[in-house]
Amino acid sequence: MLPDRSFFNRLAEAAKAETLPRFRSGLDVTNKLSSGFDPVTEGDRAAELAIRALIEANFPDHGILGEEHGDVGLDRDHVWVIDPIDGTRAFISGVPVWGTLIGLQKQGRAIMGMIEQPFTGERYFADQNGSIYSGPEGERRLATRQCEALANAILFTTSPHLFAGEEMEKYREIESQVRLFRYGCDCYAYALLAAGHIDLVIENGLKPYDVGGIIPVIEGAGGIITTWDGGRPENGGSIIAAGSRAVYEQAIAILQR
Repeated sequence: MLPDRSFFNRLAEAAKAETLPRFRSGLDVTNKLSSGFDPVTEGDRAAELAIRALIEANFPDHGILGEEHGDVGLDRDHVWVIDPIDGTRAFISGVPVWGTLIGLQKQGRAIMGMIEQPFTGERYFADQNGSIYSGPEGERRLATRQCEALANAILFTTSPHLFAGEEMEKYREIESQVRLFRYGCDCYAYALLAAGHIDLVIENGLKPYDVGGIIPVIEGAGGIITTWDGGRPENGGSIIAAGSRAVYEQAIAILQR
């Protein structure tokens, strides 16, 4: 039996109870790297544990792929993919573009997902029936914008500094052709794309938990999300998401040169 939207809401509420009280609270930050900066907070760890506890109690035969507490049963038919705080740098900086990502895969394919932003009170949920927004604007079906040309597109990436070499050259070529580009929205950029506010997100170096909850939301809203070589995005890597087929084809033609 598959979970329903109400169960995803329960997971989101459990995570919110751990993340929101710690947001803008002057919390302690741990650096995962000996060289560089990859932050993790108490909120990351506590939120993932809260999500895992509910999954294990209600779907004990499902596997779990999480960022902070290891993996269980990745060879099972159904696997949950959890990022308790996607955008930890934004979280520790007090910027409300981080989110909790919760995804469910069936035999390796993302089938249900949620992007939760508890500070703004927004949830972007997707299942086989499509994608739904709920929040301060009420509730509505999500639909991407049908932009017909790269020249009219709005592009987001977390940071251009994450690209190097040929990837940087290709990204900059696309950036030079769009109407508007913005940086630093983490998972919230994908939520904006699903809601029809922007047209294109291009990133690299993503992990499976960075996209697991996002893929169904984009696809359920009519968008496209793949790797730069056009493959399925469940394993992360270099990712492109677009609201329209036209913008996707124009951008990926540059990425695949």
